[in-house]
Amino acid sequence: MINTSKLKSVDFYRKIPRDLTEASLSGAGLSIIAAFVMMFLFGMELGNYMTVRTTTTVVVDGSTDNEFLRIDFNLSFPALSCEFASVDVSDVLGTNRLNITKTIRKFSIDRNLVVTGSEYHPGHIPHIRNVGDVTDEEFADGSVSLTSGNFDAFSHQYPILVVNFFAPWCYWSNRLKPSWEKAAKIIRERYDPEIDGRIILGKVDCTIEADLCRRHHIQGYPSIRIFRKGSDLKETQGHHDHESYYGERDTDSLVAAMETLVAPIKKESEALALEDKSNKTLTKRPAPLTSGCRIEGFVRVKKVPGNLVISARSKSHSFDPSQINVSHYVSQFSFGRKLSPVMLYEIKRLVPLAGDGHDRLAGRSYIIHDGESNTDVTIEHYLQLVKTEVFNRRSSKERKLLEEYEYTAHSSLVHSTHVPVAKFHFEPSPMQVLITEVPKSFSHFITNLCAIIGGVFTVAGILDSILHNTIRLIKKVELGKHM
Repeated sequence: MINTSKLKSVDFYRKIPRDLTEASLSGAGLSIIAAFVMMFLFGMELGNYMTVRTTTTVVVDGSTDNEFLRIDFNLSFPALSCEFASVDVSDVLGTNRLNITKTIRKFSIDRNLVVTGSEYHPGHIPHIRNVGDVTDEEFADGSVSLTSGNFDAFSHQYPILVVNFFAPWCYWSNRLKPSWEKAAKIIRERYDPEIDGRIILGKVDCTIEADLCRRHHIQGYPSIRIFRKGSDLKETQGHHDHESYYGERDTDSLVAAMETLVAPIKKESEALALEDKSNKTLTKRPAPLTSGCRIEGFVRVKKVPGNLVISARSKSHSFDPSQINVSHYVSQFSFGRKLSPVMLYEIKRLVPLAGDGHDRLAGRSYIIHDGESNTDVTIEHYLQLVKTEVFNRRSSKERKLLEEYEYTAHSSLVHSTHVPVAKFHFEPSPMQVLITEVPKSFSHFITNLCAIIGGVFTVAGILDSILHNTIRLIKKVELGKHM
């Protein structure tokens, strides 16, 4: 059997009977102070243990050649029509994609950026093979020249008024002119305005009647609008649009289109002109009611320097650079995957400053005010982006928490000799940032905790002993019992 007396001899914590101990006020005070110090140091150590520590390293981006970069954006253009707004992408490798529509949505907006209807759907846009009659023959003007003074009178006088908004300097307008005048003459002969009065063709020179063209939101030339009893508005999918003609531009096609418009209208009753009962084969599609457009969606691009360009584009129209205003408001412009609120919270826990540059342009506006010095202005944004990866190590395994792109942005207004555009030039960095969480050892936390408690307890005991002996010595001196 084990000898208990020998076992007791190795006891580190031998007990002294309570009757042999003496309590003092100084000891009680030191004990209270020591307890508060222990609690304070315990809180500090616990806070240090709970604090997240990370390491940051910069390495070469390991992206592969077939890896694409997603760009999400939401841009509002108060003065650019959805009818001609085009999203184009190009890069230094020669990629050039024009008028991307598959992943893009457009909404007509007013000057205050308020959406005026449902999503804008241009519908089927035919490939125009005939842009006009090629002839040297001069035709007398068959169409009526319209101005701000007589436009309203003509539009209300005739059930159907088809207007060619043109510019003399425009190539496509000049190609259309012979066939338009010839078609107008034929329609005038078939439907004499003085006798029949159901239809008339007109024209507006937008270089002279700039205010009239601006009032009807004309941005591309030539634009052929259809007015029914004074209005070119047509209700489509719950909101109003301008009724426009986008068919072939040779004489025969124009005459056939006009015949289709006139067919449902009876001579004795012009009231039917308010209804669109024309043949559905007529090549028409709505033009947006308001002059602004909100463009949202995403595109995928290669991870090389490139451009995302918003501009006015058409294969069969020309644009006056002085009349194009690409002022815009940025609601969103980000690279890479979208961050969920939960993911963003976790990222902020690890890296408080992470994510601030993920959507740096959001909330910024770039407005070009009307004025002679503010025409032909292109807005350019130069974006330098870097890839950031965050790794989490809460256990023995390492887990990728996030892959995001942050960027810096520099913007400028540039006077251009071409049609103004909104250009976003992006340049990915060849380097990437790795942020890794540094895990803390629980055993190290316990060791520090024991050191704090034991150290404070020991120091308090030493101080108590010194204080107790000092008080006893002072009392002996006062009583004259010192040696």
